[in-house]
Amino acid sequence: MSEELNISKGTKTEQYESLLPQIKAVVEAETDLIANLANVCACLKEQFGWLWVGFYLVKDDELVLGPFQGPLACTRIKKGKGVCGTSWEKKETLVVADVNAFPGHIACSSLSLSEIVVPVMRGNKVVAVLDVDSERYNFFDKTDQQYLEALVNFIVF
Repeated sequence: MSEELNISKGTKTEQYESLLPQIKAVVEAETDLIANLANVCACLKEQFGWLWVGFYLVKDDELVLGPFQGPLACTRIKKGKGVCGTSWEKKETLVVADVNAFPGHIACSSLSLSEIVVPVMRGNKVVAVLDVDSERYNFFDKTDQQYLEALVNFIVF
């Protein structure tokens, strides 16, 4: 495996099209879950420069902070709480244009203005969520949803 990332400067779609095969190669070459989650976060942060990108892992009855890139984060989130807990509960991706308008939003960082949370499903069970925050309103869209949902399927849990 090469520890070099080729950063694309094209459209958002072109950036994902370039990045996803690189991430797939990284995670296929490694069997350790934490190493893979850490590298996925690093790749996404390097490519897109988002405020925060990370994983929360389902442990018992809550989400527990896993590997991430960005400012200090909330450590534990209950099911149904905030964007992450709601995504877990509903088993669906949530794209939030303005986190301040989201009922029950958990403000881990006051800099976060929009968010996308993708549940990592194995069978009919959520095992983790991928959480991404931006410092800009209405930043994430269907393109992000499509590619991030594809990306989480590369990771072996």
